[in-house]
Amino acid sequence: MAITATDKAQIPQAQAEKKDGHQQDPKGERKPHRGRMDDKLKIFSGTANEPLADEICQFLGMQRGQAHLTRFADGEVYLQIMENVRGADVFVVQPTSKPVDQHLMELLLMIDALKRASARRITTVIPYFGYARQDRKDKPRVAISAKLVADLLTTAGAHRALVVDLHAPQIQGYFNIPVDHLFASPVLVDYFRKMELPNLTVVSPDAGGVERARFVAKKMDAALAIVDKRRTDLNTTEVMNVIGDVTGRNCLIIDDIIDTAGTTVKTAEALKNAGATKVFACASHAVLSHPAIERIGKSVLEQVVVTNTIPASEAAKAEPKIKVLSIAGLVARAIQSIHEETSVSTLFL
Repeated sequence: MAITATDKAQIPQAQAEKKDGHQQDPKGERKPHRGRMDDKLKIFSGTANEPLADEICQFLGMQRGQAHLTRFADGEVYLQIMENVRGADVFVVQPTSKPVDQHLMELLLMIDALKRASARRITTVIPYFGYARQDRKDKPRVAISAKLVADLLTTAGAHRALVVDLHAPQIQGYFNIPVDHLFASPVLVDYFRKMELPNLTVVSPDAGGVERARFVAKKMDAALAIVDKRRTDLNTTEVMNVIGDVTGRNCLIIDDIIDTAGTTVKTAEALKNAGATKVFACASHAVLSHPAIERIGKSVLEQVVVTNTIPASEAAKAEPKIKVLSIAGLVARAIQSIHEETSVSTLFL
């Protein structure tokens, strides 16, 4: 096929765009990629949250890396990377959600396989970091599991980590590799801003979450309240009292994890008893262990908004009070920035 003079004139420009790996608008600002960035960027995923990984890839205009993952009869994992990754900048998307140990093992094996396949850099993208609630020795003879998991990821061969809303921010220090810590708050704040709730008070369900609640309250120009609670067991809490005036106000409970929903539901009841008009709740990680969904459905909560760091179950999708938002765009922009060696701090809100 003959090449015309017009085609020849367009070739240098096309080659320049291909070499640069992105296109620029007239102002020279980079926009989210819709075409393949370059052949050295690859994104793989375990089985924990493949829909999120595919959504991230769609945002970046690329295909998810091919890997074969199966199990022996006794449950032992077998994993093989099915494409060339030599010299590639690889990102592995895998939240360590239920079943936690199984998904953690998948992540470790995938990191090891990529390392042995000569990937240039391996970044673990962990939307939900399991074992983060065991971040200190608060009782005699207990493990600091969060530190152990961080060491396992490093030992397996990870060069850096990208995580979303750690239960305790200091867990970043448990890693001996660079950690980019994203927050789901931009997605959650944007949703509730559009609702335009009058007389809004942001509520922390415990003293440990005050910093998170204060940050969101400042962004939404809202008042702040705290609920004092006493934990009687690992998954049982007893709400004591509300610190702050919530009478006649709309309240938004903000937390990082909703597990059995006991804390969230009891906090909502305490706020209602204190005179709150409507109570909403939001969290980054919807663990939603049994009987969380049933509790939410029967509660005084108007709506519970969560993100897809953990894939929602069919029961959660069917519950009208639960709303799931996507963080794929946020994570995709972070991956893009890491790959291009540009700042990620603008995504921290």
